[in-house]
Amino acid sequence: MACPMADIDLSDLQSFAAIARARSYRAAAALRGVSASSLSEAMRRLEARLGLRLLNRTTRSVTPTEAGARLLERLAPALGEITSALDEVHDAHAGPSGTLRLNVPGAVSRLVLPDIIGPFLRSCPGITLEVTSQDSFIDVLAAGFDAGIRYDERLHRDMIAVPIGPRVQRFAVAGSPAYLSEHGQPTHPNDLMAHACIRHRFESGVTSPWEFERDGQVVKVDPRGPFVGTSIELELAAATAGLGLIATFEGFLAPSVARGELEWVLGDWAQSFSGPFLYYPSRRHMPAPLRAFVDFIKSRPVSDAGSAPHLPRLPAAPASRRPRDRRG
Repeated sequence: MACPMADIDLSDLQSFAAIARARSYRAAAALRGVSASSLSEAMRRLEARLGLRLLNRTTRSVTPTEAGARLLERLAPALGEITSALDEVHDAHAGPSGTLRLNVPGAVSRLVLPDIIGPFLRSCPGITLEVTSQDSFIDVLAAGFDAGIRYDERLHRDMIAVPIGPRVQRFAVAGSPAYLSEHGQPTHPNDLMAHACIRHRFESGVTSPWEFERDGQVVKVDPRGPFVGTSIELELAAATAGLGLIATFEGFLAPSVARGELEWVLGDWAQSFSGPFLYYPSRRHMPAPLRAFVDFIKSRPVSDAGSAPHLPRLPAAPASRRPRDRRG
């Protein structure tokens, strides 16, 4: 006897999954490249066929009902498998195609991806890459992304992680020649408490302490200063204008140092940390664009990925810039 639900349209199930994940008809329509009205019609058909309400709709929100949440939990992996299986068949004939959506931190979008995007898209002309820069940690799947890039301390344990970009990065401090000439250069992280410092505020509203390490000793300080920003460009401009010292990724500071606009501070205290990882859910079949991207990242020589297995020590403060002894 045939199953009474066997004739449910697969696209209606895909529409339901997109709406339930995005919690919005408009956002789901944008992700699927269809109109919101067509999604509404798909939901009417699906709910009528099942005889169940799957979504609670208000003027402000869309949330799955209990039945809808159970269906989504079972349905999402199955839809992923179907899509991936079809992609594999297509790719074997025509090469990978489709859209790859990544969620990455601002530092990755500026320091890591620029060297990767061009070669990847040239190698896979059928793929469109969409990158959203976001420093807060989110559920990438629930938000409609295929994968994310984060640092190891922020990875979910049930995700597959693939190294991407430099395997070693470093936080460093710098200041303008004019600022250092007037105020002197600190020789220990605790000296920063007597300096003007330019801070960065994350999307969560938090300003993190500055952390340093030398010969196994870790020092954290929480300095203050005249400027707090959410844009590295503005923070660099404030530093080069002589408003204070700045601490951030070494890669952000290096161009300004090379131009003579900034000088390294506390170079022997610069803290190194492991580079970022591409992470995605563990499943046998991946969407074709994601699979192509993972394969591309794995195929890159370590040197091309910006590996720095041993970073040179940043220069220490010159004697002429060390702070004067004010005790006498």
